[in-house]
Amino acid sequence: MRIWSINPSYLDAKGLVACWRESLLAQEVLKGNTKGYKNHPQLQRFKESDNPIGFIGAYLVQIAQEGFKRGYKFKEEKIFRPLIGKQLTVTKGQLQFEFEHLYKKLIERKSGKAMDIRRILYQNCVMKSEYSNPIFRVIDGQIESWEKNIRK
Repeated sequence: MRIWSINPSYLDAKGLVACWRESLLAQEVLKGNTKGYKNHPQLQRFKESDNPIGFIGAYLVQIAQEGFKRGYKFKEEKIFRPLIGKQLTVTKGQLQFEFEHLYKKLIERKSGKAMDIRRILYQNCVMKSEYSNPIFRVIDGQIESWEKNIRK
């Protein structure tokens, strides 16, 4: 499961569809409707918020909006009670890590979006909030403690 902190506009088609599907699963986990994935590290930031289901709903709204821009038919009625107007935080280090991780995936898939990500990484401008999913406010810090895809 990967619930990207990155603005969904940077995901390629495969990444956006996977993010939608995995985030819907995350919503079901947070609602208590699944047996698996209950302790998945990607869910920690939502679980620690004052409204986990509202924040995952707000996250899904952003994914759906990007899908609609691309002509996809994500079923918005699957989003349960999105929270509007509040933000979670994401660290600059986490955002940097995710852009690097996405870049590697896009290179493997030979996606044209890889060059957009390369430009962002080269210009070292990942630190701006415009590069994160709008439900996240970018703050100083290293890679988040819940991130499990790093070699320590």
